[in-house]
Amino acid sequence: MQPFTKKAIEVMKNIPEGKVMSYGQVARSVGSPRAARQVARILHSMSGAHGIPWHRIVNAKGEIVIKDGEGSYTQKLMLEEEGVCFEEDGTISFSRYQYFPVCNEEIARL
Repeated sequence: MQPFTKKAIEVMKNIPEGKVMSYGQVARSVGSPRAARQVARILHSMSGAHGIPWHRIVNAKGEIVIKDGEGSYTQKLMLEEEGVCFEEDGTISFSRYQYFPVCNEEIARL
């Protein structure tokens, strides 16, 4: 497994209930700001095997990306069960629900 993949999985696994991150934010947090599509690939192919809370990842506008009705509904329902409220336009307020991980180096310095 590539280092980027390992780091991205760890970041996503640590998103707490009731919080979300964008694909790009995950990529930036592990040092690859242009790798949002790679994060999407990781979610698609590895979320089940690694216990990644896939429903906590949304796009940069705070929108659910899944286009099929059932998948989109499932993601929205899972987020609502964690206390995430959606705006009237169907987006999630990042100012209220966005998660900002503390990197391991920062933790080590504390």
